[in-house]
This record gives sequence, C-alpha cells and structure tokens, in this order.
Amino acid sequence: MKKQILLYSIGLVFCSFPGWGQVEQTAHTATEPRGRDSAQHKEAAVKASPGAGKFTDLGPQVGAAAIQGSVFAKDDQGREMAYTVVRGEPAHLLGYDVQTNELVVDLPLEKTDGVWDLAVASDGWLYVPSASGYLFKHRPGTQQIENLGYTLPGETYLWDLAAGKDGEIFGATYPGCRVFRYHPKDGFSDVGKGPLVEGEKYVRSLVYHEKTGKLYAGVGSHAHLVELDPKTGEKIEFLPQEFKDHEFVYNMSLLPGVKGGDRLLALITSGGENKSLVINLKTKKVEQVLGNLDVRSASLSPDKKQVYYTSKGKLYTLNPTKPAEQAKEVMATAGAITMNWSKGQELSMITSGKEVVRYHPATGKSSVTKFEVPELPIPIQSILSGPDGRIWTAGYVAGGHGVFDPATGKTQTLKGLHQTEGMAVQGSRIYFGVYPHGRLYVYDTQKPWDMAQQNPRLIQQVQGQSRPFAIASAESKGTMFFGMVPEYGLLGGSLLEYNPETDKLTDHKAVMENQSIVALCNKENLLFGGTSVWGGIGAHPTEQEGKLFIWDTATGKKVLETVPVPGAKAVTCLKIAPDGKLWGVAGGTLFTYSIEEKKVLTRHELYFISEERANNFVWRDAFLVMHPNGKVYGTANDELFVVDPETMDIQKLEQNASLLTLGKDNKLYFRRGTHLWSYEP
Repeated sequence: MKKQILLYSIGLVFCSFPGWGQVEQTAHTATEPRGRDSAQHKEAAVKASPGAGKFTDLGPQVGAAAIQGSVFAKDDQGREMAYTVVRGEPAHLLGYDVQTNELVVDLPLEKTDGVWDLAVASDGWLYVPSASGYLFKHRPGTQQIENLGYTLPGETYLWDLAAGKDGEIFGATYPGCRVFRYHPKDGFSDVGKGPLVEGEKYVRSLVYHEKTGKLYAGVGSHAHLVELDPKTGEKIEFLPQEFKDHEFVYNMSLLPGVKGGDRLLALITSGGENKSLVINLKTKKVEQVLGNLDVRSASLSPDKKQVYYTSKGKLYTLNPTKPAEQAKEVMATAGAITMNWSKGQELSMITSGKEVVRYHPATGKSSVTKFEVPELPIPIQSILSGPDGRIWTAGYVAGGHGVFDPATGKTQTLKGLHQTEGMAVQGSRIYFGVYPHGRLYVYDTQKPWDMAQQNPRLIQQVQGQSRPFAIASAESKGTMFFGMVPEYGLLGGSLLEYNPETDKLTDHKAVMENQSIVALCNKENLLFGGTSVWGGIGAHPTEQEGKLFIWDTATGKKVLETVPVPGAKAVTCLKIAPDGKLWGVAGGTLFTYSIEEKKVLTRHELYFISEERANNFVWRDAFLVMHPNGKVYGTANDELFVVDPETMDIQKLEQNASLLTLGKDNKLYFRRGTHLWSYEP
C-alpha cells in the first residue's frame, strides 16, 4: 500500500554508528506518493562551493517489470488492445495487440514513476492518472500521449479513475481528499467542492453509477464510504459504524443489474486484515462480508447471476444475492488487475503475472498469453554499506535490491523483498525493515540469497506498525533496535528490540508517546533516538516538536528526553562522532550534543524551512557520515554538504543528492533518482 502518499521528499535517517568511518543506514518513504519538494522551498542557508573531489555516476541499480493500472481498450479500427503501465522513472504506458501479443505502444509518462489505474471514457479515450498528480490522455492504438497537467491545485497524487457519461472522466486525489471531473470541453472541476471528508487526505477508490449518475468514493486513512452527486456536490456517508475503525475503503467495483438492487463491492483494510463488503445500493445495507478479494477487478457475468473475482492465486465465482452460498473455485491464476467480457461471453483478465488470461464459462476452457514487459530502472529507496564492502540499494514501491561491487564496478540484482525502508548491519548479517505492515527480515551474507531457503528470513510482522526506517545495532548487548512509523491514521511508533541468539522480538511500545521513531544510533549501553510528530499518513499530530531520547539498553528504560531544536517537528538524523559527541539534524538545523553534560552545544542552519513547509509531514530528511579525513559529510534538502568540525563551517558540494553511506573504500555513496553516485573527497 507506498512512497513511500503525497509527494514527499521528506525522509529520515537512522544509524547504527559504532565508530569512526562506519555507517549503517536506513531509508525512507511511504509507499505512496513520493516526490520532490517544490523549488520555492529550497532556500538553502549553506554557502555554495564546488569543493574538491571526484563524482562518478554508477548508473541504475534496481530494476523491475512491475505493472499496476491495466485496462482493455479498442482502437478506432476495433482492434482489441491490452494496456498497462510498467513502473520506472519515468513509467511507460504499454499497449499490446491482444490477438498477436505484439507490443504496439510504448510511451514514457513524463515526471511520474507509476500509476494505480487506467480508464477508458465513453468516447474511447484512454486516461492515465499519475503518481505525480498529472492526468494523461491517449487515443488507443496511436503513438501520441497528451499531458493534461495537474487536475486540481495542490493535488499531487491520483488514484482511481471512473468513466462517466458523454466522454467525462472522474478521478480520486491525494492529499486534499478530492474528486475531480475532466471533460475535453470543460477542463477540470472539483465536483466534491472541497474534501469529501474533512480532515482526511485520500480518496483511494472511485466508481460511477450509471443508473443514478452518482459517484461512490472510498476514503482513508480513516475509512469512509461516500455517495457523491457530481452535479450538486452533495455528499452522503453510509459506511456502517462497525467498519469505521478500519483504515481505507481501498478498492471498489460496481455490480449493476443484480436481482434485488445493484451491488457495490468494497475492500476495507486495517493493517493487513482486509474484508470485502457486498453492499446493496438500494438499501445501503451490507449483505455479505467476504475475505481479502481482488475487488477492483471483480466483474459481474453477462447473465447478472455470478460475480467473478480472484483471490490468493485463484479465480472464483460467487452468487452476490445469496450470502449463505459458498464461493466456487474456477481455476488457478495470478491476481486479476482488470476483467472484461466479450460478446461471446468469454472472460478476459490482465493479471499481475503480466498475462492475458481467457476463460470460457460454458466450456470451462482457458488460455494464457504471457506479455513481454520491459524491465525499467526504479528509484532508489535506501542505501547501505554492507559488511562485504559492497553497496546495497533498495527499490521504491516495486522492491528488490541492487548490490554494487566497487572492486568490479558491477551490480548484482536480488529479488524477493518488498519496499525496504531501512537497512543496518550487525556482524555478517544485514537487517531489513520492509513496508508494508512493519515486516522485519534478517539476511546472512555468508550464505546465498535464497528466499525459498528463508535467507533472508522473516523475523516478524509487527501489528499496528508500518515503516521501519530506523535500525541500529547495539553491539555491546548483541541486539538490534528498530524504530517504527505506525500504520495509516495512527500515532505512536514502537521501539522494537530483537535478540538474534534467542530469536525473540520485544516491543517496548510507546517509548515516545504519539511520535514516530525515525532515527537511531548506539554508543556502548546507550541508544539514541530521534522522533517525528507525524505518525502514519492521515493521522493528525498531537505533539508539537520532535525529540531526542536516550534509552539504556542494559536496564531497558528511557533515561532522558529533550527537544534539541525548538520548533523542529522531526529529528531525522543522529550520529556519534569520533570525539564522543552526538550530531543530529532537526528541522533543517544541524546540532551537536554533549552526552556527558546532557545539553546541546551548537546549532547551525542547513536550510530554511518556511511556515508552509513546516506543516508538511517528515519522516526522513538528513543523513550524516563521519569521514576518516576528519570532515563530516551529509545530505539534506537534496544537497550534499561538508562540515568542518573545528570551525563548524558548512559548504555545499552538490545539488540533487540524497541518502548517504560511507563505503569501506572511504567513498561516499548517494542517490540521484534511479542512479547510484559516488563521491571521493
């Protein structure tokens, strides 16, 4: 569900930094909207200086052939086509001739790395809602695509689309919880006349009811189901009370013409515990509660008596009017992204397995055609200097890892893990914090990477927690600590401690009440943590300032908490310097802290944060490295900088640089989008 939703290039940092010249680092993101801060927000306070050193572009590190939004469409000659979007930077719109399986359309989507939906309007135009907030328009079968621009002011991420009448298209947005309408003659309009639900950020799912002209919208991070009249803006909520403690009405599909009233199929989520509701639109009553179905692609049979859907690798059929009736298994298949019925009453599906699957209910026969989907580079989400001297990178949304060997200049690709937010080393093992649903893994680098042999191995999935950005090794105790961001709509990130000897994970719960733990580093028996006032997306902060806390790993107790930078809402980086002082970054300010005296020694502004920007949530922002040459290097605000610890003079070295780790070759490694770069001072 990633990001890491809003466009945010706000990250955090964590560390396990036992000594000079070593860095264990973690990553960032929510898996949804992930973007860059706007230009007007980059008011740097550091002095510009080219510096001395060598920059090297090491190229893309992580690739994927991951598809999401998909749809069947016909070109102007009646040729049936299957459209999908493969993630990348940029993502590409792909169109296949269903009869020949030939890729006939391959168009880059500027400034976007993926889409969640595709929709064909009643006039035959294909619309593409992007993860960058743009809406694209394409005539099936052609080689042109038009960027229609931003849909509504401030809406930086688009989710579902729904085709209305007479060529109109409706769309769901983030972070304003809006629904827009687009028509070639009228342009864009806000049909909800503001947020569908005050205080919420996501309209995550959307369907159009042709019979009434109404829209049904699913909202999160606190679940709401809204009936919207796009002509008047009137909104009526009707999600039953017993389901309002869930996070999202995540996906929906409409089942029109069913006996007794049209049905709405809605998937509601709650930390991985998903339910599918069958709702009668005539009565607004929930008639069935089903399991975790691929709801968005569910489709009603031509005779209106059966609904077809996929779940957990199988195709099923179910009578939507008979709650007591069991679903019937039809065939094994990858999960369907979209379904379509032909005139011959044949069911066609585009699946997550990059296939077109055809099934004929009358004969029970099926066929599978595999698409050749090109693998594209995807953005780097986190970077780590591994125990073997190689540089590990992780991919955004589609997951996977790249392992760069400085000795050979080659990158090895490793598949199997989802979006890795944080990584850290202890001995020969690498620990991964994975989104979604707070999954923690351990990998023994002395053995082959083999998911089937549980290397890496899942330690645990942590209930109520989502993003493990901060990871630190407490070497004196031999345990690992994980700082967590909670699930959507929740406040309060856990501090977790894992003992490799006993394989026991201890949840120290809310060490810092109502705050996420986004930075960690360790010195002897003391663990230092930095917090963010923001929790899971959609949760409203109750605290005003990010804090520094100290945890005694021997006694298992918090021994101090303080505000290192007044007014800063997140402490996103902590490192121990060779002289024993603690360095950190909070709200654009670099600070140093005396552990013995328990006080902040210095504060220096790295970059200016406007009042508007201060209200945008931050999980990750800055990274620091203590270099053997005596200097401190860092990235923040998408800039690489260097600090002289003697004078605290700060110099900017390079723009468009984020994340940071120190290799065993004493080179600095950072990212630019999909590319890994090195800097040799």
